[in-house]
Amino acid sequence: MNTPRYTPEQITSLKDNEIFVFGSNLRGEHNGGAAYFAKLRFGARQGQGVGLQGSSYAIPTMHGGPADIAPYVDEFITFAKENPHLHFLVTRVGCGIAGFKDADIAPLFAAALPLDNVTLPREFHAVLSGC
Repeated sequence: MNTPRYTPEQITSLKDNEIFVFGSNLRGEHNGGAAYFAKLRFGARQGQGVGLQGSSYAIPTMHGGPADIAPYVDEFITFAKENPHLHFLVTRVGCGIAGFKDADIAPLFAAALPLDNVTLPREFHAVLSGC
């Protein structure tokens, strides 16, 4: 087994093929946290709450619990599988302004662990290593 890679705690720039994955809301109001940073630096579009936009990918996390977020994470994982030429740097989606714990959200990303083009936060790896 390879040593896991971790998403950097602070991402200030991206390589050409890298995508910043952040937590959003369904309305695409990118006014705080990683969403605001994605809007300022990585092309997130105000009014688009889901999917690829510029060099970022939005996963809505502000509309319910983990069961409500899961379909959007599944959609992201499918997108990542279909785009192996891109490398996705997943932030601690849902664990900032949305208020979830890593233990609530990390299991939703379990299917992304074997993907070479998805890098997860250290905190998600810590939770998933117990799964």
